[in-house]
Amino acid sequence: MVEIGEQAPEFSIPDQNGNSIRLSGFPGKRVILSFHPLAWTSVCARQMRALEANREALDALNAVALGISVDSVPCKRAWAESLGIRKTRLLADFWPHGGVAQAYGVFDSEKGYSRRASIVIDESRRVVFARVYPVTTVPDMQDVLDILRAQEQVLLV
Repeated sequence: MVEIGEQAPEFSIPDQNGNSIRLSGFPGKRVILSFHPLAWTSVCARQMRALEANREALDALNAVALGISVDSVPCKRAWAESLGIRKTRLLADFWPHGGVAQAYGVFDSEKGYSRRASIVIDESRRVVFARVYPVTTVPDMQDVLDILRAQEQVLLV
């Protein structure tokens, strides 16, 4: 898994609308990569809904959240619509299969999908938080918000 302080690997994969999303496409922003195993599962649904529900708090902290799984663009589009996700980008790490998850060290090659993980990247594209969660556990958004707020305090000092 990527380590804290490490430069975050660049990537370019499509979102649920087929738009190409690059890490470098968010200059001056902090980016949360929210890896989840597969669309259409209850824990993954709660994880993506938590990103959407915290959208305003993330905006206020100069951060953007990206949900990432190995599902295809049409799958991600249908799933986002079914969940009522309108603003959060859900990325399709479909081809090369799990390429972004592999670059970040969270791909489970035995199962063929990413582990459930949260990775926070700062404005200079350095990893400042990285945690893998049990597959049955929704990542705690408070962990991410706390890291973002702590970093903001450091910037203000």
